[in-house]
Amino acid sequence: MKWSLLYIAVMSVCVGLSSEAVAVSDALPAVDDRAQIEFLKSHWQTPIPPQGKPPAQFSSVEGSLEPESCGACHRPQYEDWSGSLHSKSMGPGVRGQTMELIHDDSKTALLCYSCHAPLSEQQEKVVDKDSHPSRLTKRRQVPSWAPNASDNGERPALKLKTHHAFSASLQQKGLSCAGCHVRGHQRFGPPKRDGLIENSAPALQLPHGGAIRTAAFERAEFCKGCHQFEPSGYALNGKLLENTYNEWKDGPYAREGKSCQSCHMPERRHLWRGIHDPEMVKHGVSVRLSLEKQRYQVGEQLRAEITLTNTGVGHDFPTYVTPKIVVRFELAGMDGKPVDGSAQEERIGREVTLDLTQELFDHRIAPGHSRTVRYIRTIDRTGLTLRASVMVVPDDFYIQFFEATLPKAKSKEAKALLEQAIREGRARSFSLFTENATVS
Repeated sequence: MKWSLLYIAVMSVCVGLSSEAVAVSDALPAVDDRAQIEFLKSHWQTPIPPQGKPPAQFSSVEGSLEPESCGACHRPQYEDWSGSLHSKSMGPGVRGQTMELIHDDSKTALLCYSCHAPLSEQQEKVVDKDSHPSRLTKRRQVPSWAPNASDNGERPALKLKTHHAFSASLQQKGLSCAGCHVRGHQRFGPPKRDGLIENSAPALQLPHGGAIRTAAFERAEFCKGCHQFEPSGYALNGKLLENTYNEWKDGPYAREGKSCQSCHMPERRHLWRGIHDPEMVKHGVSVRLSLEKQRYQVGEQLRAEITLTNTGVGHDFPTYVTPKIVVRFELAGMDGKPVDGSAQEERIGREVTLDLTQELFDHRIAPGHSRTVRYIRTIDRTGLTLRASVMVVPDDFYIQFFEATLPKAKSKEAKALLEQAIREGRARSFSLFTENATVS
């Protein structure tokens, strides 16, 4: 598989995302839902069309797309977002690759931006439809790319009819406030909370002209574009590489009316906690260590097992191919040192090869289901302690992927960013469960 295709499938969870619209579930009621569906189709065109010049009456803060400007009035939301992975969607791993990919394979890089940095103002390049007609190949049109305008006032060499204004600063802030809430400098958001009264003042008297409110912001489909491949998207072993929305849809939470936002944005907090958050994982998964008996004699076989149950995760645990759960057993002697040859590990998740050509195994746990890992060892001495643990490695695949692509980086800056991404990925691993039991 070509490197660019690998990058599309791995780094951009929007492989199946149409550049024209986000597909929404067909099995929805009519009336208001129909309007919400149409809203989502329009709202999630990517790249998000350029905002253009802000209205003349806007202050510099109102006209800015920088999240810090939004935080001037929406401080709690800004602080939550600042610590979230959405604010880091253009982290060192993505930047370490796209900074070269944007020149070598612009189409692939811009596809990655569809989810990681979706605003037109976050794109270094745009499709040039005016200066150079597309070249025709057998059945495809190959677009020509023009540099976007920069944030220091420079204009691209190829003149475009639509002004964009690329901001390198804004690009590094990933999926920012404007990515979800601003279109054409108009603000959009969910309905007011129960009991809160909408300001009845004329729009011109309200900050940034007020906001258009729609319940579409509270639907799981709002998240679908970046967390679900389309049916024609990249698949392995007959299963889409990114299938989180469908996993939720087939599970109990969808039937109970619990959306993505119910768990990942409780009380409308802009945290989007998930597999990287220890407390979130502990609330969603139970772990139990069982021993056939408490004490064993020399010569007997120790039998132990760890059972993980998906008690509160609304989709497969873990979802996607990136995270892994590592279940580990080992014996330790009276001196506390591990007994040689006693360690056993099993990885839970969806394991695929780095070139994405094979699925090695799929041990993910569906909502309400369990997986048991068994350990059998002959006791050969007294004073043994069984050490059982469960580790969560949220960025397992990316760590390996970055290590494999690091030698391909051409510039020192790209190498440094990839090395940083590897360090940060390793640091995000955490212990979900540990228990020691004296067994002989």
